[in-house]
Amino acid sequence: MLLLTLRGTATCYYGDEIGMMNVDIPPEKLRDTAGYTPSDAKRFSRDPERTPMQWDAGPNAGFCPAGVDPWLPLAGDYERVNVAVQDQDPQSTLALFRSLTALRRETPALRVGSYRSLDAGVNAVFAYERQHIGTRLLVILSFSDAPQLLNLHSAAKQGEVLFSTELDREGMESLAEFRLRANEGVIVRVA
Repeated sequence: MLLLTLRGTATCYYGDEIGMMNVDIPPEKLRDTAGYTPSDAKRFSRDPERTPMQWDAGPNAGFCPAGVDPWLPLAGDYERVNVAVQDQDPQSTLALFRSLTALRRETPALRVGSYRSLDAGVNAVFAYERQHIGTRLLVILSFSDAPQLLNLHSAAKQGEVLFSTELDREGMESLAEFRLRANEGVIVRVA
C-alpha cells in the first residue's frame, strides 16, 4: 500500500503482486555471481528475489515445461502461493494488488497529488495525506503486529474508508477513535 499510494512511478518486482518470498539459493545454483564470495552470497546475489514466477501449482510452477530444469530453484510454497490459486480468492494478495492499482489509476490524488506527513501519535503507524483538486485522502499504515487506536481528529472529524489491506472495510468512521488492526493499511477520504 505504501508503494502504490505515494507519488511517482510505482515499481513492483514480479511476484510482489502474489506475495512471493525470497528463496534460499544454494551457492552451486547461483546465476548472479557478480561480487560473490561464499561468505556473502546472500548479501550480494540478486537471485533469491529472481526465482521463477509462480503461475500455478503444476510442474515448475507453470514457469517452464515439466522436465525442464528452471534457471533457479522454485519456492517451496509455489503450490499455494501462485497466480492461479490467488485469482480465485477475493481476499488474496493478488486481489489486494489489483484493487489497489485500480484505485490508484482512478484517483489522481494517489498518482500526482500533494503529500503531507501526519502525526498519528503512535510510532508504529505511518500516516500521510494525499490531495489533488478537491480530493483529500489519508493513508494510514500500521507496522505493528498489535491493533492500534489512533486519534486523527486534527486531520478531520470523520472520513470514509475507501480501502483496507484486509479487503473488508468500507464506510464512514470517526477519526477521533480510529482503530487499525495489526499490520493493516487504510485509505480514508476526508472532506
